[in-house]
Amino acid sequence: MLMSLLRFTGRRLVSQTCPGLKASKKHKFPLEMARPSSNMADFREVFAKAKHIAIITGAGVSAESGVPTFRGAGGFWRKWQAQELATPEAFARNPSRVWEFYHYRREVMLSKHPNPAHIAIAECEKRLSKQGRSVVVITQNIDELHRKAGTKHLLEIHGSLFKTRCTNCGNVAANYKSPICPALAGKGAPDPETQDAAIPVEALPQCEEDGCNGLLRPHVVWFGETLDPDILTAVEKELEICDLCLVVGTSSVVYPAAMFAPQVSARGVPVAEFNMEATPATNRFRFHFPGPCGTTLPPALARHQTEIIS
Repeated sequence: MLMSLLRFTGRRLVSQTCPGLKASKKHKFPLEMARPSSNMADFREVFAKAKHIAIITGAGVSAESGVPTFRGAGGFWRKWQAQELATPEAFARNPSRVWEFYHYRREVMLSKHPNPAHIAIAECEKRLSKQGRSVVVITQNIDELHRKAGTKHLLEIHGSLFKTRCTNCGNVAANYKSPICPALAGKGAPDPETQDAAIPVEALPQCEEDGCNGLLRPHVVWFGETLDPDILTAVEKELEICDLCLVVGTSSVVYPAAMFAPQVSARGVPVAEFNMEATPATNRFRFHFPGPCGTTLPPALARHQTEIIS
């Protein structure tokens, strides 16, 4: 079921693989189960036995590190919301403006640090790997805070702020330069009164691969774009073998990630949701732990008394 659904997603639902499309009436979750439990002791017993743990994370994890989400009321950069800038059309019309927006976000992220939730996940992965158990993080976030915290097995389904892709040759490369190019130094102020003076295209980030010199773009999935099929395939494989799934800091309304955990739950695998509040998928899960992820997750993933530490 999961395999066919993800294949359908990758091939057909082009509009639904953008990082901002919300659930519609055509895509309902299955019938609700019993009300989820908030009993941490019960969760800990399930956790102690799990061999393959999949952790799906969203913006709520990064928000606790002070990362702006640009979603909802007040989520503006200058006078635009993310969905007005994070599109191929916006980049084609005004690459300078789009690059200022992403330059601002990159610079902000360079000053941010992983919070206790990121650290708990990374420490859990490291500890369990010594016991022959696996943890994979499937994240919708593009900020690389999981990587910064030390997570190794990471699937970034929406890409990364710190990778670029050439619009000419397609080369993808990590890029942590600050600023990413001289022309963007001091640019990107979010103040609504900032004058929108365009930077010449030739001064924007350029590809250095074999003298290509093509215009670079952020290697992130924009609204209206499909997810990388290789990433989706990797996600599919992990969700099919997992025997415990955690949904952390995500609203469960952004497709296709909103489908992942309900499909895992549908095959009888325990799913635990850690979020500030209930979501449209909450009643599909066995556990729900309300509150900040940085508070609820560390005790959930801490060493269990039955664990054998080598």
